[in-house]
Amino acid sequence: ACVGQQSIRGERIHRGYSDRPLAHSKPGDRSPPARGFVASSFRKGLNPIEMFFHAAGGREGLVDTAVRTSQSGYMQRRLVNALQDLYVEYDGSVRTPEGSIIQFRYGEDGIDPARSVHGKSISVDRLIERVAGWRL
Repeated sequence: ACVGQQSIRGERIHRGYSDRPLAHSKPGDRSPPARGFVASSFRKGLNPIEMFFHAAGGREGLVDTAVRTSQSGYMQRRLVNALQDLYVEYDGSVRTPEGSIIQFRYGEDGIDPARSVHGKSISVDRLIERVAGWRL
């Protein structure tokens, strides 16, 4: 078994120096080992070049994850800031602080996510009665 082809941005490794990925590679070398193919296994051990290519591919995955996390976090922060003043009135409508109606029914279906399972409403009192065996 081998580790296999390492990639950066979905492609074989080709960046680095002019017409070669690493300084010690021969210019124009298009062989699999020169472009990030790791023929060894973790059990037998990787040579330094294979280890470098494997680390480069792994690092890209970590950086991508960090960037995606920051982007989704930024989007969530903007969404929370935009909606922070809205509230659900006792009649089930969503309103602004001035009292203007944004939605006539919370969630457009009136189901409270805290009291639902897979989008279907449940009776919390009945659930407690069934599980605990006593009524509220």
